[in-house]
Amino acid sequence: MPAQAVSKKAAVLLMFLASLFPIGAQPVSLAPKSMPPIGAVDARFQSYNIEMVEVTGGRFWKPYDHPRGAANPAPAPDRQAAATPAGIDPNLFEYRPPIDLSNARLRRLASALGPAYVRVSGTWANTVYFDDSDGPAPANPPAGFNAILTRKQWKGVLDFAHAADASLITSFAFSAGTRDAAGVWTPDQARRVLAYTRAAGGAIAAVEFVNEPTFAAVGGAPKGYDAAAFARDIAVFRRFLKQSAPGVLFLGPGSVGEGGVIAKTAALRLNTEDLLAATGPVFDAFSYHIYPAVSQRCAGGMPSVGTTADAALSPEWLARPAAISAFYAALRDRFEPGKPLWVTETADAGCGGNPWASTFLDTFRYLNQLGRLAQQGVQVMAHNTLASSDYGLLDEHTYRPRPNYWAAVLWRRLMGRTVLQPAPQPPANLYMYAHCQADRPGGVTVLAINAGTTSRDLEVPLRAERYTLSAAQPDTSAVQLNGHTLEAGSDGGLPPLTGIPIRAGRLSLPPASITFLAFPEAGNPACR
Repeated sequence: MPAQAVSKKAAVLLMFLASLFPIGAQPVSLAPKSMPPIGAVDARFQSYNIEMVEVTGGRFWKPYDHPRGAANPAPAPDRQAAATPAGIDPNLFEYRPPIDLSNARLRRLASALGPAYVRVSGTWANTVYFDDSDGPAPANPPAGFNAILTRKQWKGVLDFAHAADASLITSFAFSAGTRDAAGVWTPDQARRVLAYTRAAGGAIAAVEFVNEPTFAAVGGAPKGYDAAAFARDIAVFRRFLKQSAPGVLFLGPGSVGEGGVIAKTAALRLNTEDLLAATGPVFDAFSYHIYPAVSQRCAGGMPSVGTTADAALSPEWLARPAAISAFYAALRDRFEPGKPLWVTETADAGCGGNPWASTFLDTFRYLNQLGRLAQQGVQVMAHNTLASSDYGLLDEHTYRPRPNYWAAVLWRRLMGRTVLQPAPQPPANLYMYAHCQADRPGGVTVLAINAGTTSRDLEVPLRAERYTLSAAQPDTSAVQLNGHTLEAGSDGGLPPLTGIPIRAGRLSLPPASITFLAFPEAGNPACR
């Protein structure tokens, strides 16, 4: 047979074999026993926010299923209803009565996320007046404040934190009502909150002076507030805090809106670099917020700062949180070297989240962000919110868990504090992270996120337990674990969240799915 004919047949055979085993489809090999440690996170790494406006009652982001003009009516007289952030369309908000933090279902669902930090803060905390009295609250807040926080409401926060195994983070008012005749911040309100917290048997683990100073004008700052004024306030506050509550961590600066697309809305924003240059190294931990986009509520005529559901699984979208975090980490390195990184507020999008924040589509961002930022050295990540608006882990009316809640519970149970380096760079649309397994010495858990439209194979070297999250359609609020729809009981009890035993060998990851692989017998020396 001519050599040319042989070469043609060989070429055809090679093409046929390539069609069966395409390049790039080779399985990713896992080696859980030898994955090296690359860092560690706080024991309360995965945490959450309850907005101060939820505690006091007031106007928060209106859910998308409540059309414009169909907001819940506020009671009369409504001392809270007019309190909305400056410069934002009030029609984007809806009145909520104070949240019942004694609700047994809510507490039980929250306790499944513990240990955690619960941060009670937000823009509305910047202008809240603490009514340090057991009598009836005033009909209206004093001049210079926009809302009233009662002792009873704050006691509810303290009791909730205790019941949910959550350490408390908060911030304080800094609006005109807290300032003396010269415009200097005074600690009277903060002192009252700290004193009552101690008297009520509660504790505050960490504080930020103010929520989001980079948007100080929106948050109730005095007119003309600048970096010099911030530094002056910080000096007064830090001195007060170290004297009055020396065991409380001082977090800051608590910035938002830089290092990403939201920076395009910079008209009202101060600059974090200027704030840090003015204050000097004063914080115990470096805190900041991450919102990869502005939600459809606020993007309006600024589509460049938003995103779409079609992009929810794209590499560009999934990479945004890490890019924002890297921006702030660089500022930490310059101004607060060596200080821990804390993300004290984050979600898919600012202004209450996008409509698909409550669906499985956002779980890819949620878990990818946890995994990636743990690798980048972030110690704490507090999701906004536990149970309010579209980005809540729970539905605010029924407390029905959303997909991100189930992902959070699995992370809490399976991913320990030690961060490991997983497999070499995986193929496109496959994201992999690894931690020592929680509560199993030597055990390892690998998180594999397949955001692609085709299945991906892993080569598993030893027996494991598989936990695969999937949905019939990614943009739905129903999620399955190993093919079974997850639902909480009426009392907040969770169904069994058990893995499927698998043998060593090849494992296929379905498209648009998320899999935790627990290797209890990995014997990784870093995990003992």
